[in-house]
Amino acid sequence: MGRVGKQISLLVLPVCLAAGAVAQTQNPIQISSFEHIVIVVQENRTPDNLFQGLCIKASSCSTTPTSAQYNIQTSNWLDGGVTGGVIQPLPVPLANAYDMTHGNTAWGYQCHMDTSTGACRMDGDYKVRCVGLCPTQPQFRYVDNSTGIVNPYLQMATQFGWANYMFQTNQGPSYPAHQFIFGGTSAPSATDDVQGIFASDNYYHGNLPGCVALAGTIVDLISPPGVTNGPIYPCFDHNTIPDILPANVSWRYYSPGPNSIWNAPNAINHICQPNLPTGGTCTGPMWTANVVNKPGAVLNDIAACALPSLSWVIPTGQNSDHANASNGSGPSWVASVVNSIGESKCTNPDGTTYWNSTAILITWDDWGGWYDHVPPPILAMPQGDYQLGFRVPLIFVSAYTTPGFIDNSPHDFGSMLRFVESNFKVTPGILGFADARATDSLSTFYNLKNTPLPFVPIVAPKSAQYFLNDKTPPTPPDND
Repeated sequence: MGRVGKQISLLVLPVCLAAGAVAQTQNPIQISSFEHIVIVVQENRTPDNLFQGLCIKASSCSTTPTSAQYNIQTSNWLDGGVTGGVIQPLPVPLANAYDMTHGNTAWGYQCHMDTSTGACRMDGDYKVRCVGLCPTQPQFRYVDNSTGIVNPYLQMATQFGWANYMFQTNQGPSYPAHQFIFGGTSAPSATDDVQGIFASDNYYHGNLPGCVALAGTIVDLISPPGVTNGPIYPCFDHNTIPDILPANVSWRYYSPGPNSIWNAPNAINHICQPNLPTGGTCTGPMWTANVVNKPGAVLNDIAACALPSLSWVIPTGQNSDHANASNGSGPSWVASVVNSIGESKCTNPDGTTYWNSTAILITWDDWGGWYDHVPPPILAMPQGDYQLGFRVPLIFVSAYTTPGFIDNSPHDFGSMLRFVESNFKVTPGILGFADARATDSLSTFYNLKNTPLPFVPIVAPKSAQYFLNDKTPPTPPDND
């Protein structure tokens, strides 16, 4: 496979304990499950776009990887329109000034499905529309790391576990993607999920999402062949992960605001319980007790030794990696969460430390319109009309993860839900949604019989104190 000359500049930090690292005393207590799971969700990137830096060594990347190689393509990206063959990718800043559409229609363009085989050709990205200050070949770009801006991500990927084949479950944008991460589906109801009827895109004809949307706000549905459904009001009701957790398992959803499309609980009626039929606010007891509309509050909770059993950590727009919205702080933001847990002096009732008892899952909600070369598995009907989507990165962080581990099994958001269920002793697949179709529970990423490894801090230009003291108002809710 060819390489693009001088496209990558990266210092990959060694996995071993380095100067400035915090050497923790090994805890002799062997755990049977994680006390804490933290799901960190970033926005709109593919492995080919964001993680070219993993290929600094020629032998470390391949499009047909061995168990020790990252599946990243660095050159000869498929371009079925502009060139009629292949195109060489160009660099773009992480905080760039344009965005690509990435709704269900854009997914269809980029997939360019071969109807005879039912597989994506992956050569239609040139059709995906660019919005903003669009350069040449806007879709065929990788994040420029000449300043080391994504080094925190690269350190985490090489210091812990990386998934070569993590796919977003849905074939669409942020609103349905966050629903799948939170509850295993974007279907309006459990019955709709079984029938293969899903909210396929973001809401429109309104400025607010979910159960607090104004009258007239609607979201499109995708349905199996032969079934016709018009758009509906974007307020759903079905069980989510919090609904099936044991009573002793606490949870919190840290969100950039109650009216963001990244705030999955605001679309679940029994959690939100809006005070008005339309255009109100969420007032339900589950919402009031567990939804925290400030992402940085997770850092306060860690510092106060009050980390819940299960957390979703959703960024502000500035820290999200979302094209044309991020200011480039995303890698530091994620590093601040990981470092706060890794360096914490807090202990659990059984005497274990936060570091020795926590699993951190870092993923991105959708592909954002960026190129990726790996065709997604397409499920059987009826779910196959909307699952699976394109690849997104997944990093698994824990004291029990073999440094530099690369997993080559297929995963999707349902795998994360199955991991949560398995860890907290919930019947696997009980939701009846994406977790019921999951084939694994991420068990290859850790071995709790191992001696926990000491934490090596993630080197980042901005610390937790930066995010705790940042008074900048969150950017408006993403609408694409």
